[in-house]
Amino acid sequence: MYSVDSKDTVQELTDVPQSSVGAPCPMILGGEGYLYLAYFLEEREPIWDGKTIRVVGEKSLDEPVALVRFTRVCAHMFGPPNDESFSGHPLASRGLRPYRVHEVRDSSWIRRLERMNSVHPFHRSERFAGDRHFIFAFHDSTFECVALEFSVSVHAGSVVEVLARSLDGGPKPNSS
Repeated sequence: MYSVDSKDTVQELTDVPQSSVGAPCPMILGGEGYLYLAYFLEEREPIWDGKTIRVVGEKSLDEPVALVRFTRVCAHMFGPPNDESFSGHPLASRGLRPYRVHEVRDSSWIRRLERMNSVHPFHRSERFAGDRHFIFAFHDSTFECVALEFSVSVHAGSVVEVLARSLDGGPKPNSS
């Protein structure tokens, strides 16, 4: 984790598909040149009475899945906090909330990454100027990424198969 200072501000991104609040089953797939995040979307049955539950996992089929593709990734982390310990996140007092997607403006993490890289003989601080710090807060975990940007598409299937298809030229979007 990183330390924040007075410059970090948090802004919710409301145009990103809502993850399932019960079982988003987020997974990442990445390498040095790419990074994908996939998760189940929040979808309630129109006739749901609230008395039953449906158990899903990463391999559950025919579910709505968001596939997030990050461009020019610098760093990422995936793990705590979960929704029950979210107030322990260093940005929780700045408006960071569970089950939502946020961008951190004037991010301490990005500034720390730039300082770390400054020992490189060909370091150029402007290389970090376009980087953005994104946070996807899920039920049991939090995903954070420093990247230039991201795009989101929606697919039907399982989280596992949507990620696998992304390596084979990309899954075909359902509707979004």
